[in-house]
Amino acid sequence: MKRSTILFCALILFSATGFKLAAQEDPLNGLVSKLQKISSDYPQEKVHIHTDKPYYVVGDSLWLKGYIVNSEKNELSNLSKILYVDLINDRDSVKKSLRIPAVLGLAWGDMVLTDSLTEGNYRLRAYTNWMRNFGEEYYFDKVIKIGRSMPNQINAAVSYTFSKSGTDEHVKADILYKDHEGNAVSSREVSYSIELNSRVISKGKGVTDQSGRLTIEFTNKQSFLLKSGRISTQIATGDKAFQNKSFIIKSTNAEVDVQFFPESGQLIEGLRGRVAFKAVAPDGLSRSISGVLRDDSGVVIKEFKTEHAGMGTFIFKPSPGRTYTAFVTLEDGSEKSFKLPAAQTSGYNLFVNNEDDANLNVSISVNTGLTAASRVTLIAESNGVIKFVGRNTLSQGNMAASIPKSRFPTGIVRLTLFSEDFQPVAERLVFIRHAPSLEMSITNNKPTYGLREKVDMSIMVQDSAKAPVASAFSLAVINESKIPCDEDDETTILSNLLLSSDLKGYIEKPNYYFSSVSEAKDRHLDLLMMTQGWSRFTWKNTLAGTLPGVVFQPETGISISGTVKTPGGKPVANGKVMMLASKGSGILLDTLTGPDGRFSFDNLNFTDSTRFVIQARNAKDKKHVEIELDRVPPQLVTKSKNSPEIILNVNESILPYLRVRGDEYTELRKLGLVRRNIVLDEVRVSEKKPPVKNSSNLNGAGRADAVITADKLQNCVTLEQCLQGLVAGVIFQNGIAYSTRSMNTPMQIIIDGMYVEPEYLSMLQPFDVESVEVLRTIGNTAIYGMRGGGGVLVINTRRGEPNYSYNNYTPGIITYNPRGYHIARQFYSPKYDSPDTNKSLPDLRTTILWVPNSLSNASGEAQMSYFTSDNPGVYKVVAEGLDGKGGLFRKIFKYTVK
Repeated sequence: MKRSTILFCALILFSATGFKLAAQEDPLNGLVSKLQKISSDYPQEKVHIHTDKPYYVVGDSLWLKGYIVNSEKNELSNLSKILYVDLINDRDSVKKSLRIPAVLGLAWGDMVLTDSLTEGNYRLRAYTNWMRNFGEEYYFDKVIKIGRSMPNQINAAVSYTFSKSGTDEHVKADILYKDHEGNAVSSREVSYSIELNSRVISKGKGVTDQSGRLTIEFTNKQSFLLKSGRISTQIATGDKAFQNKSFIIKSTNAEVDVQFFPESGQLIEGLRGRVAFKAVAPDGLSRSISGVLRDDSGVVIKEFKTEHAGMGTFIFKPSPGRTYTAFVTLEDGSEKSFKLPAAQTSGYNLFVNNEDDANLNVSISVNTGLTAASRVTLIAESNGVIKFVGRNTLSQGNMAASIPKSRFPTGIVRLTLFSEDFQPVAERLVFIRHAPSLEMSITNNKPTYGLREKVDMSIMVQDSAKAPVASAFSLAVINESKIPCDEDDETTILSNLLLSSDLKGYIEKPNYYFSSVSEAKDRHLDLLMMTQGWSRFTWKNTLAGTLPGVVFQPETGISISGTVKTPGGKPVANGKVMMLASKGSGILLDTLTGPDGRFSFDNLNFTDSTRFVIQARNAKDKKHVEIELDRVPPQLVTKSKNSPEIILNVNESILPYLRVRGDEYTELRKLGLVRRNIVLDEVRVSEKKPPVKNSSNLNGAGRADAVITADKLQNCVTLEQCLQGLVAGVIFQNGIAYSTRSMNTPMQIIIDGMYVEPEYLSMLQPFDVESVEVLRTIGNTAIYGMRGGGGVLVINTRRGEPNYSYNNYTPGIITYNPRGYHIARQFYSPKYDSPDTNKSLPDLRTTILWVPNSLSNASGEAQMSYFTSDNPGVYKVVAEGLDGKGGLFRKIFKYTVK
């Protein structure tokens, strides 16, 4: 076929007049207007979180900085004024949650990783209320490892081997128990249970051998249904005492899957095309493979092998009527075969070369059945905005074009080829990488420093033309010798806002593509674009005119609103509503209801400790009304797309830092600077629980972590007073019960099977209570679903005797304890040149400095001064930030302390 080169017309940034075609009925006009409406009416937000450390140990503080940006240009967003940050454990339970005020898209805060946390894989999730309309897969979501280093700690590590017979999958788990000094925990009895998809499939007991090892074997007989789970063990530590250790089961087999992705979306007979492939194991991580492609007659067509992260490509031309199979050799030498997608008899082929620094070179091919006077349209879109349009009538089988990369911002561009009837027929993602628009330089006043010596740091931020730039950034200084990490493993402002936040699904080591950029990494990034295959925006919904369903509005502040009704359910107009903060901020406000009975108190400013009393009266000042508050449902916890990053043995993976923190803990104990009681969060004492009458416990009567009977509920006025200090792991704040396992979520109160607000606890009379069943652990709270996230207090009242009437309430008044703003603590950085500083205390900081709200001035300059600690090593400075035009930067700077 004759090859011709066509010149595509270009559509650049839209304006008020924008791009117009002569024919108003042209479908391109409709597509453009639909995209414009989505972009203007439904602006997308992204969130990035910068943390001070890559991983933590129980007892640390996690310091964080949040950046809320618009997706189109990565400019700071002024749409949402509240950022939510959740810490979620590997059982998908929210352990801590922050509501942080955001100013011009910037927010910062901290979390204390208390003793109630166990070691394991946690998720740091961040989002705005507006983002909840568009899918959780685009929230900021990062796996954070949290280890545990305590004198009484038993450490354990697991390794798995797999085999298969028929459809049954056999698993052997080798578990090694050691004490905190690394000695084998031998001859100890271990009880265990095995869960797959929250279903217990096996239980048993064993004894550790002389090396501290225990082998557990089980079989998954429903591999089509049960995929992953955990092994929960209890190892004896003394008389009637034990410690819990659990181990993630990421899969019950090791079978590698290989998927093949034709560049245009399909193979076309007679057209030479490129096919990308990706090899992934059941744990979600890549594997290296090699292989050959054979046709159905056994002829070898192509040899191939992975180039990076289980990915690779090959080029071939499918012959009419032939089918093709890839014969793959895995890392262990075993072989598997995979059929390629069947080639289509007719279609379009889109071939993109992204190796040119200046242009995207695009080739379009069609086979003979589609060449006759067929008009095609090529659209290039970035972040929901069309940046380029090209159109031509096909009279030959091939055509080519070059699109200047200068038309696109740095990031993902989606090329889509549309047929004559304006249906998408081929699509390709590419990543456009320009030279960094911003660069930060950091210099110290000295090349090396001593212990507790002052560091004067100078910072300069410039654009690509070396002009100074005003910017906002966060900066952390850590002792890298104590906290080693690989830059490829980090979640950075570049990898997140330019890559991960725009692609659905897991990306293995995304920052690999942004650290020490090279031609090889650009090639590997192009492989990712061909195999990831799904972006934030879809043409299907756009062409159909389907607009996003908006349920959650952008938050400009905290509001408390609701409706006042008569006992019969009719709205109360012109009712008087007063709100008083009984504890906390001292807020006192009043308002009137509208014709629909609605009222609202807006732009409130209060912290988590604030408790409100809301009182309503009708227009005649009568109190016989009911108040219904508007309650926004909490964000559900769904499966993390980054679950492949879960580490089986967290403590082992951060062992150098654990040893440092263990030594520090011992030193502080010697100096009397930490409490002397040993934290026993994992330790339980087995005891016979008393019988429970009249129980409404869904687990069954008495199946609880603790049972408090009526004989212990005496000599106190309220039930809260009775239980204070009586229930291990439960504390009371402002009359509300909290489990130490989830200090940000009140425990659910259930009275004789009826769910009531947490505040009801302080209203109960102890003499009316038969028993209280305390549910804190996941095994007991799971049956209550989300309501049991903070734990449950099941209160069973006496029967046949006068009871407390829980349906009685004070008319026209309710109490409310909403989540308020998190107020960030000030990071402590000692000043050793000040006479007020206590210089006798050891300085064992591993995070040397954390400054979340730094600014470079109009001259691009910023200055910082701080002191080194008592620990020598290589100190690592990490800064992340942006300017007012969406330019992003990350800077690493290192120096030595001797």
